[in-house]
Amino acid sequence: MPDLPFRTAAAIAIIAFLLTGIAGVIVVRVVPSAGEEFIRIIQEEVVGKVDAQDPVSLSAFIFANNLQACILLFLGGVTVGLLTLFIIASNGVIIGGIMELVREEKGLLYVAAAILPHGIFEIPSFIISGALGFILGAALLAEWQGGGDMAGTAERHGRTFLLVVVPLVAIAALIEAFITPQIIHLVS
Repeated sequence: MPDLPFRTAAAIAIIAFLLTGIAGVIVVRVVPSAGEEFIRIIQEEVVGKVDAQDPVSLSAFIFANNLQACILLFLGGVTVGLLTLFIIASNGVIIGGIMELVREEKGLLYVAAAILPHGIFEIPSFIISGALGFILGAALLAEWQGGGDMAGTAERHGRTFLLVVVPLVAIAALIEAFITPQIIHLVS
């Protein structure tokens, strides 16, 4: 049985991320206190753990944090993709909600300035990792049905992860730490 096609897996990851991002926007509009909870989560999990004044430390922290998320997205396939879907969905809701809060307070240009510079590398790294997780989950299902090779699939796509995802995460972390703050400053 052949692997789940990458395009199909990527489409699933993109649709899941977009739908849950929209859900995050709706949640914040309907239940404003949920937005405060999203901010609290980000402050505890990210802001409180790094010195934003030191771009080298910030870049290393962002790289490690995002690489960990991408690894979990990929290896989440061993749960038949359920962990992969959960990570995509939870990130989509939180990111959508926070983007809506920031848009309400600072405007759409500010949101674009805060997301686009590094997001053009970071978001594809998450989508690719999620797609690889779904492919791994499909391979596991196929193996259970006697027609797949999950270990072989993991090995093949592990190379893609190392050669594509890791560099994207590294580039995104550098841009987020060194360039994005400068761009945000220009539009503030």
